[in-house]
Amino acid sequence: MATITKRELVIKITDQLGVKGLTITQQEVQDVVQALIDEVTDSLAQGDTVVMRNFGAFEVREMKAKIGRNPKDPSKDVPIPARAAVKFKPGKEMKEKVATTLKVIRERNS
Repeated sequence: MATITKRELVIKITDQLGVKGLTITQQEVQDVVQALIDEVTDSLAQGDTVVMRNFGAFEVREMKAKIGRNPKDPSKDVPIPARAAVKFKPGKEMKEKVATTLKVIRERNS
């Protein structure tokens, strides 16, 4: 499986905009991508839900405290405190597009 970094994402977006006739630098795209990430992070930190239609929704959920096990010594209990965690729920368009990739994943893994 390939991993796409933020830098590679910026390059792809810059190239796509260039094909559409828009002259925008990679630094400008980098600034927009970083601003998006910062704004989503800040909104989530305030407990807000961030919804991007056809992409998905990010929301903060409470993960309750629980008792875990130490993998090195399974007889010992390890308390895991309650915490806030970000959950992502994909949108309809993303679900439909991703649903077709099972064949691609299986081909890569074989």
